[in-house]
Amino acid sequence: NQVQDPNQVQAASEAPGETNARGRDEEHRCGYHREVHVRVYVDGFNLYYGGRAHAQGAQGWKWLNVRELAEAVAGRRWAGVVVDRVTYCTARIDSVTNPSGHRDQDIYLLALRRAKSVDWIQFGKFYDKTKTRPLARKGPAPYFKPQLVSAAHPVVVQDAAGVDVPGATFMVTVADREEKGSDVNVATHLLIDTLSGAMDAAVVISNDSDLAFPVSEARKRLPVGVVNPHAARTAGSLRAIDTAAVAGQWFEQLNFADFAAHQLPDPCLDYAKPVDW
Repeated sequence: NQVQDPNQVQAASEAPGETNARGRDEEHRCGYHREVHVRVYVDGFNLYYGGRAHAQGAQGWKWLNVRELAEAVAGRRWAGVVVDRVTYCTARIDSVTNPSGHRDQDIYLLALRRAKSVDWIQFGKFYDKTKTRPLARKGPAPYFKPQLVSAAHPVVVQDAAGVDVPGATFMVTVADREEKGSDVNVATHLLIDTLSGAMDAAVVISNDSDLAFPVSEARKRLPVGVVNPHAARTAGSLRAIDTAAVAGQWFEQLNFADFAAHQLPDPCLDYAKPVDW
Protein backbone atom coordinates (compact mmCIF):
# COMPACT_ATOMS: atom_id res chain seq x y z
CA ASN A 1 0.00 0.00 0.00
CA GLN A 2 1.74 3.14 -1.26
CA VAL A 3 1.46 6.29 0.79
CA GLN A 4 2.79 9.75 0.17
CA ASP A 5 5.96 10.69 2.00
CA PRO A 6 4.90 13.59 4.25
CA ASN A 7 8.44 14.94 4.22
CA GLN A 8 7.97 15.65 0.50
CA VAL A 9 4.78 17.69 0.99
CA GLN A 10 6.69 20.73 2.17
CA ALA A 11 10.46 20.52 2.02
CA ALA A 12 12.19 20.96 5.37
CA SER A 13 14.11 24.19 5.69
CA GLU A 14 17.32 22.48 6.64
CA ALA A 15 18.83 19.04 7.17
CA PRO A 16 19.32 17.51 10.63
CA GLY A 17 22.24 19.21 12.31
CA GLU A 18 22.33 22.19 9.93
CA THR A 19 23.05 25.28 11.95
CA ASN A 20 22.93 29.04 11.91
CA ALA A 21 24.90 29.22 15.16
CA ARG A 22 27.51 31.56 13.65
CA GLY A 23 24.90 34.22 12.99
CA ARG A 24 23.51 33.91 16.52
CA ASP A 25 27.02 34.14 18.00
CA GLU A 26 27.45 37.41 16.10
CA GLU A 27 24.16 38.67 17.58
CA HIS A 28 25.46 37.88 21.06
CA ARG A 29 28.71 39.76 20.45
CA CYS A 30 26.86 42.79 19.10
CA GLY A 31 24.57 42.84 22.12
CA TYR A 32 21.22 42.78 20.32
CA HIS A 33 20.24 39.14 20.81
CA ARG A 34 16.61 39.07 21.94
CA GLU A 35 15.45 35.61 20.86
CA VAL A 36 15.88 32.06 22.17
CA HIS A 37 16.16 29.75 19.19
CA VAL A 38 14.59 26.41 20.14
CA ARG A 39 14.35 23.02 18.47
CA VAL A 40 11.67 20.53 19.48
CA TYR A 41 11.90 16.72 19.49
CA VAL A 42 8.67 14.75 19.72
CA ASP A 43 8.04 11.06 20.40
CA GLY A 44 4.79 10.85 18.46
CA PHE A 45 3.33 7.74 20.08
CA ASN A 46 4.32 8.86 23.56
CA LEU A 47 2.49 12.11 22.86
CA TYR A 48 -0.53 10.28 21.43
CA TYR A 49 -0.96 7.89 24.35
CA GLY A 50 -0.49 10.74 26.78
CA GLY A 51 -3.30 12.66 25.09
CA ARG A 52 -5.54 9.60 25.06
CA ALA A 53 -5.04 9.11 28.78
CA HIS A 54 -6.00 12.73 29.45
CA ALA A 55 -9.00 12.62 27.09
CA GLN A 56 -10.65 9.53 28.63
CA GLY A 57 -12.79 9.04 25.54
CA ALA A 58 -13.40 12.71 24.75
CA GLN A 59 -12.84 14.11 21.26
CA GLY A 60 -11.16 17.30 20.12
CA TRP A 61 -7.50 16.61 20.90
CA LYS A 62 -5.97 14.37 18.18
CA TRP A 63 -5.72 17.02 15.41
CA LEU A 64 -2.86 18.55 17.37
CA ASN A 65 -0.82 21.50 16.16
CA VAL A 66 2.53 20.32 17.50
CA ARG A 67 4.48 23.50 16.79
CA GLU A 68 1.84 25.73 18.38
CA LEU A 69 1.75 23.51 21.49
CA ALA A 70 5.55 23.56 21.79
CA GLU A 71 5.68 27.34 21.36
CA ALA A 72 3.06 27.82 24.07
CA VAL A 73 4.73 25.53 26.61
CA ALA A 74 8.27 26.79 25.95
CA GLY A 75 7.02 30.38 26.03
CA ARG A 76 5.85 29.87 29.60
CA ARG A 77 9.45 29.09 30.59
CA TRP A 78 11.73 31.10 28.32
CA ALA A 79 11.25 34.67 27.07
CA GLY A 80 11.67 35.38 23.35
CA VAL A 81 11.15 31.79 22.18
CA VAL A 82 11.45 31.13 18.46
CA VAL A 83 10.83 27.51 17.46
CA ASP A 84 13.15 27.00 14.51
CA ARG A 85 12.53 23.30 13.92
CA VAL A 86 10.19 20.54 15.06
CA THR A 87 11.28 16.92 14.54
CA TYR A 88 8.42 14.43 14.92
CA CYS A 89 9.38 10.77 15.46
CA THR A 90 6.81 8.06 14.81
CA ALA A 91 6.16 4.81 12.91
CA ARG A 92 3.69 3.87 10.20
CA ILE A 93 0.53 2.09 11.37
CA ASP A 94 0.05 -1.11 9.35
CA SER A 95 -2.52 -0.72 6.56
CA VAL A 96 -3.49 -4.42 6.56
CA THR A 97 -4.21 -4.99 10.24
CA ASN A 98 -5.48 -1.45 10.96
CA PRO A 99 -6.61 0.22 7.71
CA SER A 100 -8.62 3.01 9.37
CA GLY A 101 -5.77 3.84 11.77
CA HIS A 102 -3.31 3.85 8.87
CA ARG A 103 -5.54 6.17 6.82
CA ASP A 104 -6.13 8.59 9.71
CA GLN A 105 -2.43 8.70 10.58
CA ASP A 106 -1.48 9.34 6.96
CA ILE A 107 -3.89 12.28 6.73
CA TYR A 108 -2.58 13.72 9.98
CA LEU A 109 1.09 13.45 9.02
CA LEU A 110 0.44 15.09 5.65
CA ALA A 111 -1.50 17.88 7.38
CA LEU A 112 1.32 18.45 9.87
CA ARG A 113 3.83 18.96 7.08
CA ARG A 114 1.49 20.97 4.85
CA ALA A 115 0.72 23.36 7.73
CA LYS A 116 4.41 23.52 8.70
CA SER A 117 3.46 22.29 12.16
CA VAL A 118 6.49 19.99 11.96
CA ASP A 119 9.62 20.33 9.84
CA TRP A 120 10.77 16.73 9.67
CA ILE A 121 9.15 13.35 10.31
CA GLN A 122 11.54 10.57 11.27
CA PHE A 123 10.10 7.07 10.93
CA GLY A 124 10.78 4.03 13.06
CA LYS A 125 9.06 0.65 12.56
CA PHE A 126 6.49 -1.67 14.07
CA TYR A 127 7.46 -5.27 14.72
CA ASP A 128 4.96 -8.12 15.13
CA LYS A 129 5.82 -11.03 17.40
CA THR A 130 4.47 -13.21 20.20
CA LYS A 131 5.36 -12.98 23.87
CA THR A 132 4.86 -15.50 26.67
CA ARG A 133 4.36 -13.94 30.06
CA PRO A 134 2.82 -14.77 33.45
CA LEU A 135 -0.83 -13.77 33.77
CA ALA A 136 -1.26 -10.65 35.91
CA ARG A 137 -3.75 -7.97 36.89
CA LYS A 138 -3.06 -4.27 37.28
CA GLY A 139 -2.06 -3.32 40.81
CA PRO A 140 -3.34 -0.38 42.84
CA ALA A 141 -2.54 3.29 42.25
CA PRO A 142 -0.31 5.21 42.07
CA TYR A 143 2.20 2.82 40.49
CA PHE A 144 -0.16 0.13 39.09
CA LYS A 145 2.55 -2.51 39.34
CA PRO A 146 1.40 -5.88 37.97
CA GLN A 147 0.23 -8.50 40.42
CA LEU A 148 0.66 -12.12 39.31
CA VAL A 149 -2.47 -14.28 39.16
CA SER A 150 -1.94 -17.59 40.98
CA ALA A 151 -3.99 -20.76 40.90
CA ALA A 152 -6.63 -20.82 43.64
CA HIS A 153 -10.00 -22.48 44.19
CA PRO A 154 -12.14 -22.92 42.14
CA VAL A 155 -9.50 -22.76 39.37
CA VAL A 156 -6.67 -25.09 40.32
CA VAL A 157 -3.62 -26.57 38.62
CA GLN A 158 -2.60 -30.17 39.09
CA ASP A 159 0.68 -31.93 38.39
CA ALA A 160 1.07 -35.13 36.34
CA ALA A 161 0.04 -37.19 39.36
CA GLY A 162 -3.20 -35.26 39.78
CA VAL A 163 -2.03 -33.42 42.89
CA ASP A 164 -3.02 -29.77 43.33
CA VAL A 165 -0.20 -27.24 42.93
CA PRO A 166 -1.10 -24.29 45.19
CA GLY A 167 0.02 -20.90 43.93
CA ALA A 168 0.87 -22.11 40.41
CA THR A 169 1.45 -19.33 37.89
CA PHE A 170 -0.55 -19.16 34.66
CA MET A 171 1.49 -18.50 31.53
CA VAL A 172 -0.11 -16.92 28.46
CA THR A 173 1.14 -16.30 24.93
CA VAL A 174 -0.15 -13.17 23.24
CA ALA A 175 0.34 -11.35 19.95
CA ASP A 176 2.46 -8.25 20.43
CA ARG A 177 3.16 -5.26 18.20
CA GLU A 178 6.07 -3.14 19.32
CA GLU A 179 7.05 0.25 17.98
CA LYS A 180 10.82 0.58 17.71
CA GLY A 181 13.02 3.52 16.90
CA SER A 182 11.20 6.65 18.07
CA ASP A 183 13.19 7.03 21.29
CA VAL A 184 16.47 6.42 19.48
CA ASN A 185 15.50 8.87 16.75
CA VAL A 186 14.56 11.55 19.29
CA ALA A 187 17.87 11.05 21.08
CA THR A 188 19.89 11.08 17.85
CA HIS A 189 18.37 14.29 16.50
CA LEU A 190 18.69 15.96 19.91
CA LEU A 191 22.39 15.12 20.21
CA ILE A 192 23.25 15.96 16.59
CA ASP A 193 21.72 19.42 16.97
CA THR A 194 23.18 19.96 20.43
CA LEU A 195 26.73 19.07 19.46
CA SER A 196 26.59 21.05 16.21
CA GLY A 197 25.45 24.23 17.99
CA ALA A 198 22.23 24.41 15.99
CA MET A 199 20.12 25.99 18.75
CA ASP A 200 20.06 27.93 22.00
CA ALA A 201 17.71 25.50 23.78
CA ALA A 202 15.78 22.28 23.21
CA VAL A 203 12.37 20.88 24.11
CA VAL A 204 11.77 17.12 24.33
CA ILE A 205 8.14 15.96 24.34
CA SER A 206 8.13 12.50 25.87
CA ASN A 207 7.97 10.74 29.20
CA ASP A 208 10.21 7.87 28.11
CA SER A 209 12.86 7.25 30.75
CA ASP A 210 15.09 5.71 28.04
CA LEU A 211 15.84 9.31 27.01
CA ALA A 212 17.37 10.16 30.39
CA PHE A 213 21.01 9.78 29.29
CA PRO A 214 20.88 11.81 26.03
CA VAL A 215 18.79 14.49 27.75
CA SER A 216 21.32 14.64 30.60
CA GLU A 217 24.19 15.05 28.13
CA ALA A 218 22.35 17.79 26.25
CA ARG A 219 21.66 19.60 29.54
CA LYS A 220 25.41 20.00 30.08
CA ARG A 221 25.54 22.20 27.00
CA LEU A 222 22.21 24.05 26.79
CA PRO A 223 18.84 24.44 28.52
CA VAL A 224 16.44 21.55 27.89
CA GLY A 225 12.74 21.54 28.66
CA VAL A 226 11.16 18.11 29.11
CA VAL A 227 7.41 17.99 28.45
CA ASN A 228 5.53 15.00 29.86
CA PRO A 229 2.36 14.44 27.80
CA HIS A 230 0.97 11.83 30.20
CA ALA A 231 -1.35 12.01 33.19
CA ALA A 232 1.14 9.90 35.18
CA ARG A 233 3.95 11.75 36.87
CA THR A 234 7.13 12.59 34.99
CA ALA A 235 9.75 9.85 35.01
CA GLY A 236 12.20 10.40 37.85
CA SER A 237 15.22 10.01 35.59
CA LEU A 238 13.95 12.85 33.37
CA ARG A 239 13.23 15.07 36.37
CA ALA A 240 16.74 14.59 37.75
CA ILE A 241 19.03 17.45 36.77
CA ASP A 242 22.77 16.81 37.09
CA THR A 243 24.97 19.37 38.85
CA ALA A 244 26.88 19.75 35.56
CA ALA A 245 23.77 21.03 33.77
CA VAL A 246 23.68 24.64 32.60
CA ALA A 247 21.03 27.02 33.93
CA GLY A 248 17.51 27.18 32.50
CA GLN A 249 16.45 23.54 32.80
CA TRP A 250 12.79 22.68 33.39
CA PHE A 251 10.15 20.00 33.06
CA GLU A 252 6.41 20.37 32.67
CA GLN A 253 3.35 18.12 32.46
CA LEU A 254 0.56 18.59 29.94
CA ASN A 255 -3.16 18.38 30.67
CA PHE A 256 -6.18 17.91 28.42
CA ALA A 257 -6.63 21.66 28.01
CA ASP A 258 -3.14 21.90 26.46
CA PHE A 259 -4.14 19.41 23.77
CA ALA A 260 -7.58 20.92 23.13
CA ALA A 261 -6.29 24.50 22.91
CA HIS A 262 -3.76 23.80 20.16
CA GLN A 263 -5.54 22.15 17.24
CA LEU A 264 -4.92 22.49 13.53
CA PRO A 265 -7.64 24.25 11.51
CA ASP A 266 -10.23 21.95 9.93
CA PRO A 267 -9.81 21.57 7.08
CA CYS A 268 -6.07 22.09 7.21
CA LEU A 269 -5.42 23.33 3.68
CA ASP A 270 -5.93 20.15 1.59
CA TYR A 271 -6.66 17.79 4.49
CA ALA A 272 -9.82 17.32 6.56
CA LYS A 273 -9.72 16.08 10.13
CA PRO A 274 -10.72 12.40 10.39
CA VAL A 275 -14.17 11.61 11.77
CA ASP A 276 -14.36 11.28 15.59
CA TRP A 277 -11.08 13.16 16.09
